[in-house]
Amino acid sequence: QVQLAESGGGLVQPGGSLRLSCAASTTRSVIDSMAWYRQAPGKQREFVATIDWSGSTKYADSVKGRFTISRNNAKNMAALQMNSLKPEDTAVYYCAAGPNGLRPDYWGQGTQVTVSS
Repeated sequence: QVQLAESGGGLVQPGGSLRLSCAASTTRSVIDSMAWYRQAPGKQREFVATIDWSGSTKYADSVKGRFTISRNNAKNMAALQMNSLKPEDTAVYYCAAGPNGLRPDYWGQGTQVTVSS
């Protein structure tokens, strides 16, 4: 079992930056992949980024070059650095984890990110 807790959301102006953090509580020695997803109002949840144990990353095309995912394996933590934020990035952001970051087994409760002037 893996429990995930996100933090760091908030309100930011277009062009600004935010850093989201995810802390994982687990009895497992290894969390293979950690990921971030988001869900905007009236839309389906969508993939944002994932990172595996070795540090290999994948990003959605919409965030490439603006967002950076990272993790600290020793602390079972992941982060999402978001730069050059746009209004269309407004969503609830969810941390996720599992053997495959594109099909995660565990989800956090989510943190709201609002990009608005």
